[in-house]
Amino acid sequence: MTNKILNILSVTAFSIASTYLNAQEKPYVSEVWTADQGKNFRNPILYADYSDPDVTRVGDDYYMTASSFNEAPGLPILHSKDMVNWKLVNYAIQDVLPKEHFAVPRRGDAVWAPSIRFHKGEFYIYWGDPDFGIYMVKTKDPLGKWDEPVLVMEGKGLIDSCPFWDEDGQAYLVHGWAGSRAGVKSILSLNKMNPEGTKVLDKGVHIFDGHDAHPTVEGPKMYKRNGYYYVFAPAGGVATGWQLVLRSKNIYGPYEEKIVLEQGKTKINGPHQGAWVDTPSGEDWFYHFQDVDAGGRIVHLQPMKWEKDWPVIGIDNDKNGIGEPVLTYKKPNVGKTYPVVTPAETDEFDGEKLGLQWQWSANENIVWSSKLPGQKFLRLFSMKMGENDKNLWNVPNLLTQKFPAPNFVASTKVKLTPEDAKEGKTAGLLVMGMDHASLVITNKTDGYYVQLRKAEKAEKGGEEKVLFETKLKGNEAYFKVYVSEPNGICTFSYSENGKNFIKVGEPFQAKPGKWIGAKVGLYSVSTQKANRGGYADFEYFRITKD
Repeated sequence: MTNKILNILSVTAFSIASTYLNAQEKPYVSEVWTADQGKNFRNPILYADYSDPDVTRVGDDYYMTASSFNEAPGLPILHSKDMVNWKLVNYAIQDVLPKEHFAVPRRGDAVWAPSIRFHKGEFYIYWGDPDFGIYMVKTKDPLGKWDEPVLVMEGKGLIDSCPFWDEDGQAYLVHGWAGSRAGVKSILSLNKMNPEGTKVLDKGVHIFDGHDAHPTVEGPKMYKRNGYYYVFAPAGGVATGWQLVLRSKNIYGPYEEKIVLEQGKTKINGPHQGAWVDTPSGEDWFYHFQDVDAGGRIVHLQPMKWEKDWPVIGIDNDKNGIGEPVLTYKKPNVGKTYPVVTPAETDEFDGEKLGLQWQWSANENIVWSSKLPGQKFLRLFSMKMGENDKNLWNVPNLLTQKFPAPNFVASTKVKLTPEDAKEGKTAGLLVMGMDHASLVITNKTDGYYVQLRKAEKAEKGGEEKVLFETKLKGNEAYFKVYVSEPNGICTFSYSENGKNFIKVGEPFQAKPGKWIGAKVGLYSVSTQKANRGGYADFEYFRITKD
């Protein structure tokens, strides 16, 4: 059976599977951000930190992945039928490798800038870990279990990798370099791979040097069209840069260069790093991110066309030959209209498992939580913090999810059971980043208290301080945090009956984490001195407008 027939059968199978999946589940629609506006869409299509997005089309289905750094599970898999409405459907890795190394938070390390491709009936994802090298993970079913990752290329500073299989069957790997580990950046390199894509075969060669005109060139994605090899690569820095495209008739160059997308007079800073994707109807589109600080790196979709074998992305408003991002545009022509759907946010904790939106700050330890069949709450056990921990930066059992919009409310109900401990058990609602703040219930020898806590410069050991405290009547409380523009202003409030909420403390300015946006979620911890045991039961976690 030829590879072409195998690919056709695979595409058909994935289409049937995704149609069945969509038909079986009621789509989740966010209260706080939807991109679908009927005939048009608005950017960002995902107002959440899906950093360094890459997308591939298989038949009528689109699959996206993104950087996940140290958060576990990692390598999110999102699925769409129309390029605008996306659902989080899986993760490609359950544990970050090496497993023991990432059993503790190593914020900002691990999974950097992945690429996703479909080749000979299988999905491949390649990513660079700046400390260990370039990994690959693959599967025939993106909704199922992915294979064990393979270390394709060992080394320091190897990042932002993308595979390319040429028409003659030759396989290549293009990648960038992390200056923090390699001592040099702003260059792109190309290696030969074995046809299976499991290991590199040579030391590689540099194919582009951006030091003169395109500093911090990175994140390369390789394609081929009309006899040209193309490398799409961001340059100029995450928040301030532009999208560069290189082309050559020879895969090793020399490459011509052209800037094809810039901020221009728009408010979309640093529009770059993403994916060129086409539709079955022949349209071309480009995904990229925008860094919005506490909100993370959010995902935009731009129209794209070809002129003289160069891509034109967005709209060239000032006629300088370089496109600018659009905020609204007509939806891609995919031949049908699909229901509005967004990645899940709210979790009522009434299913058998946690929702896919949740990630831990390190590889999960099964003793951190309990979610038994029929149990309509989430139990987080009171795990002891490290003896030298002054804040939550090094705590692995933080359960968080991405900020989903510029304005939203996160709420929960928590019941604290300290068991034999007279004091020292704490659980509550958290906004996590370089600074972090939380509204918690904690126990003391004379009863239960609600506290507002805050730590500044957490990475550098800034001590967590109690900014507000009052005694509760019992061991249950309702917590809310209102997150609003500009840039993640957080106001916390609590209630003892779920109806009358009292605001506490001053508004907290959310801060991004290390290479990621701020995150919101839940946690349950214990001091070292407290008796072992104890847990907190969370009845729900909701993301709403108000």
